[in-house]
Amino acid sequence: MEPITQGATGAAVEDIQERLRSISYAIDEGERARQEFGPSTATAVAHFRLDHGLPLGQEVDARTWATLVDETYKMGDRTLYLRLPNFHGADVRQLQRCLNILGFSAGEVDGYYGPYTEAAVKQFQESIGVLQDGMMFPDTFDAIERLHHVWAGKSASGPHPMGAMSFARAANVLESVHISIAAEDPISRNVAGRIWNLATATNDHSGLDILESPDHKRPGDRALLVLGIAPLPEDSSMPNVVLDDPATLALRIRTATLSSDEEVPTVHVELSLGGPNYNGTFTVGDAQAYAVMLLDAICAAFDDDAFTDDVFEGAFDGFDG
Repeated sequence: MEPITQGATGAAVEDIQERLRSISYAIDEGERARQEFGPSTATAVAHFRLDHGLPLGQEVDARTWATLVDETYKMGDRTLYLRLPNFHGADVRQLQRCLNILGFSAGEVDGYYGPYTEAAVKQFQESIGVLQDGMMFPDTFDAIERLHHVWAGKSASGPHPMGAMSFARAANVLESVHISIAAEDPISRNVAGRIWNLATATNDHSGLDILESPDHKRPGDRALLVLGIAPLPEDSSMPNVVLDDPATLALRIRTATLSSDEEVPTVHVELSLGGPNYNGTFTVGDAQAYAVMLLDAICAAFDDDAFTDDVFEGAFDGFDG
């Protein structure tokens, strides 16, 4: 494209001015009314180029225009998916921030829709029970937007470890929140039983209970968690959370339940025995370790105060998306 310079007028100038204003660069109202590339527009262009690592100058050349377009995309403006060259822009950065806050690691918030971002999108899609294709179509954007109250006003360059819950805090959550657990196989039933034992030992009035079948939901429960060692079938619409990263497990459980429109959200928790260190056995110690990890994650996931107080102090400051 031919560079657009000071003195130009017309629709192209108006487009440049509106894009600059949308990302908080000041433009004189008279220049806007006349669609004129005047001094204030030139100053805004110069500041934009400086802020985005472009060569110093006041003209809008092809590189400046491409960067300006990238920086004015809002999340949901376009379909995002893995391609070469990667999609890049402010919408991708906002998506990466949201995914990281929700517990799905997109890696560094760099604005490039690369393989790490695609993998995080697939994990998020699995957690809400939709097709795991790694493509950001309106349905996946809508699911993230429904969780606006979880990620808005928060900041994350990556998932933040939860840390172990204190005994007193866990006891308070267990008494105030009603949650049911069901299991699909003998190993999962062993883990579920140990979770119940730990919960009862933590608080005599624990609201956590075990169901014989996922079909027997308790009205008024905050959630039903179905434990299983086998992955869900590909055509299943049940949200699935894989027990693979303890640091983000609570966030992913919370995301999966909050994204559900069921009266009692049902979430499948895949125990993921086939990890790189799995040797084909499952010991009593393994069952107890899974139970402790899951109970801690459950208490953290349903502790509503955890997203406003000292547990997350400093982790969720200054989100600007």
